[in-house]
Amino acid sequence: MLTKKRSVILLVALSSWACDHNKAYEKPLTPVAVGVVEQYSSGGGIRYSGDVEADVRVDLAFKVGGYVREILEVKGVDGRHRRVQEGDVVRRHTILARVRESDYRERVGQAKAQIDEAQASEELAKAQIAEAQASLEQAKLDFERATNLFASQSLTKPDFDASKARFETIQARFAGAKAQLGQVHAKEKEARAQLATVEIALQDCALAAPIDGVILKRNIEVGTLVGTGTPAFILADTSMIKVVFGVPDVILQNLKLGSSLTISTEAIRGVQFQGRISRISPSADPKSRVFDIEIHVPNPRQQLKVGMIAALELPTPKLKQAVPVVPLTSIVRPKDDPKGYAVFLVEEQAGKTLARNRKVRLGEAYGNRIGVVEGLRVGDRVVVNGASLINDGDQVRVLP
Repeated sequence: MLTKKRSVILLVALSSWACDHNKAYEKPLTPVAVGVVEQYSSGGGIRYSGDVEADVRVDLAFKVGGYVREILEVKGVDGRHRRVQEGDVVRRHTILARVRESDYRERVGQAKAQIDEAQASEELAKAQIAEAQASLEQAKLDFERATNLFASQSLTKPDFDASKARFETIQARFAGAKAQLGQVHAKEKEARAQLATVEIALQDCALAAPIDGVILKRNIEVGTLVGTGTPAFILADTSMIKVVFGVPDVILQNLKLGSSLTISTEAIRGVQFQGRISRISPSADPKSRVFDIEIHVPNPRQQLKVGMIAALELPTPKLKQAVPVVPLTSIVRPKDDPKGYAVFLVEEQAGKTLARNRKVRLGEAYGNRIGVVEGLRVGDRVVVNGASLINDGDQVRVLP
């Protein structure tokens, strides 16, 4: 009886486990933001966003290798000295860092020793030349006298040959001394060239700021082993900054080099900055189909920082016909067409909110929105944020 009761309990437990185990896994719903396809017909101006960049940016690197032994120190806000860091302003020609000079000083000493040795050899060679020249002049006179005596038959042939051999020997010795002096000169010249090279290397142990600017990045510490070309600092002149943004071709015709534009930034509310167009890209980006525009803006008070987002408004031409537009963030690539474009429509079905992939053909960009030539109608609900996280047919949760 007890065994039968235990069997019933076990059967009930197994049945309960099987029911729990067979429950379908419920995937959490992906939260998305939804917007409505709007109609755009140009309202006089479109706001554009651009990146604030330094007008002049320099990546400083060492020309020689070695261990960093010193980094420029400045006074911090607490009054104590610290190593220069990001955000610090430095002046032109300021030494920012040094690598250990001992190895290069040793090379300078070796080159100078070679020059001293060459100069000593030069003095010796000059003395030998002077001695050989005196002997050569005497041997020449003796040979000329012997030649005259031999011609008058007053000197025997063996004595004449001996005088001639002595003259030729001393002449060869003189030529050898001159050749040796030439070799010494060549060695001295080579040593001086080597000295100039190592002296430049010794000077290059110090890394100096080539411009007045602010330090954007410091990549080294004392004790870091650096090689030739190792980046150490990123330095930027921000007394003048540039704002880079992109526009479609329909706006391009309204922009001219030198034209004045007003920019602003959320970081400094209520303040406007005046700049001038300094560059208009001659070709559009092949992916975004927009043209890069640069505006140079004076920044004497250093209010605008590199990396800020600047905003500006540009006039737009009146469109002949209104077009549906969607935010750029709603555009995705279809899985079956990597070169095409699509959006996700949101529809209600059986109490569920589903995302449906819809291929579209795009038109021109208008600020942060883009026209849709085919595939959507005004009023359609589309996913504007989170489109890259979902697939066709997924159930989604619409954020309020």
